[in-house]
This record gives sequence, structure tokens and C-alpha cells, in this order.
Amino acid sequence: MDDRDLLAERFEQHRPHLLRVAYRMLGTINESEDAIQEAWLRLSGTDDKAVENLGGWLTTVVGRVCMDMLRARRSRREEMGSSWLPEPVVVADDVESDPELEALIADSVGLALLVVLETLSPAERLAFVLHDMFAVPFDEIAAIVGRKPAAARQLASRARRRVRGAEPDPDADTDRQREAVDAFLAAAREGDFEQLVTMLAPDVVFRFDAGPDSPLARPPVQGSEAVAREIIARGTPFAPLARPAIVNGVPGALVERSGHLVAVANVVVSGERITEVDIVFDPEKLRHVVIG
Repeated sequence: MDDRDLLAERFEQHRPHLLRVAYRMLGTINESEDAIQEAWLRLSGTDDKAVENLGGWLTTVVGRVCMDMLRARRSRREEMGSSWLPEPVVVADDVESDPELEALIADSVGLALLVVLETLSPAERLAFVLHDMFAVPFDEIAAIVGRKPAAARQLASRARRRVRGAEPDPDADTDRQREAVDAFLAAAREGDFEQLVTMLAPDVVFRFDAGPDSPLARPPVQGSEAVAREIIARGTPFAPLARPAIVNGVPGALVERSGHLVAVANVVVSGERITEVDIVFDPEKLRHVVIG
């Protein structure tokens, strides 16, 4: 085995960790893989013998690449004006998945949290993700964002306050969540407006991500009656095709037609009411979802 093969082997040992970091930073598997590939290209062009801590070096590179990607994406999203959702990490029941996706599922974060992280600045997001989720010291984070450690600490603190103020508090009882999701799907199948309204929190948010160029793209909808109307208009034809799945660690649903995945539904249940309904309809964000 030559030096390049040895280097590739060492890199692959860090790939699962890098994927978890990048997914929390970017919210999509495709972009995360692009960031990891960029890290490999930079490593292969570096004298690796001068790298004392390969894991830390790679995390730093991936963090910087993700920040650049977030800045570019923020500019594009401002032009879109439509709903944006993270790429779901989900595998249907009794289906064998890719080992890297299995690692993400086992260590997944909810779509709702990823939506909140999307509201942070790239520097805030990096400070929060690396420190609060991966325990990276602030002096190392400071070097990535180009600030002093005290400023990096402030970035993470500011991000933490915004996350705590915006992230929903989901029901910890998985069985109760599943019952709520099943009841929600049943009401959608029946087109039962009144039942949907009673299940939805007054400030419930509905997001439908069909992709930036889709004629179905539109901004988020808020409020129980407005969301119930939206679900009946968009969801009633698809609800009979839905089946249970775990979406980013919580009960949700897959929607498939003739063996082809159409959408993934993420439903956040908090305080016995549904506080968020997120539908990923963008085919590009469903490529990694395995159905059987």
C-alpha cells in the first residue's frame, strides 16, 4: 500500500464524523458530500506529515468550506422567496440503508432544529454546531471564523439563545407522536377541515419545499385554519399513499406512488398539538431516501 492509499484510508476513518458535522452545517447530504470531497482534495494536496491532528485539521477545513457554501446559498435563497427545508434523513421500515446514512440516522437531529439553524449567520451556525454539538474548543473555532476566542464564544451564545427561542419542544413520547401523526394523516385523507384545525396549534407552520424552480414553490403558511386549508388542497390526494417512517429521529411518513418516492412528511408534535408540518417534495432532496 503506497502513501496515497494510506492517506485515503486515514481519511475514510474520519468520514462519518465529517458527514455529521457537514450535515448539521448544511442540512443536505449532497452538499455535505461536496464539502467532504473538497476536504479530501485539499488534504491530498497537502503534506499530511505536517498535520499533527488529522481529525481536527479535516474538521477545520470542512467547517470553512461549509461557511462558504452557506454564504452562497443564503444569497440564492434571498432571490427564491420560497420555503426551504433540509434534506431528510430517513429509511423506510425494514429497509437496509447505506452505512453512512445509518450513522446519520442514529445520531440525527430533527428537521425543525435544522430549519432554525438555517436562520443563523454562517459564523453563528459554525460556532454553535462545533461547540455545542461536537465540543470543539472556542480557540479552534476562533481560528476558523477569523475572530478571537471571546468573539467565537459570543457567536455560540447568540446562536444558542436564538435556537432556544425558536426550536419547538417536541413530545418525548414516540408512541404518542406516532398516534398524532397517524391521526393527522387520517384527517388529511378524509379532507376533514375541522378535525385538522383541532389538531393544529394556533401558530402552526406549514412548509412545502418543492425545489427552487418548481411552480409549486411558495412561502411558509402559518395559522391553524390557513394550514388546514393548505393541507387539504395539497395533501388530500397524497395522504392515502403515505406510510409510516422515522424522519430525522421522529415519527413521520413517506409518500410513494407506484414504487417511486414522492415526498417525505415531517410532523412536529408538542403539547398534544402539531406545531410544524414540513413536506419535502424536491426530488433532489429525496435521492438518498431508500424505500422498499
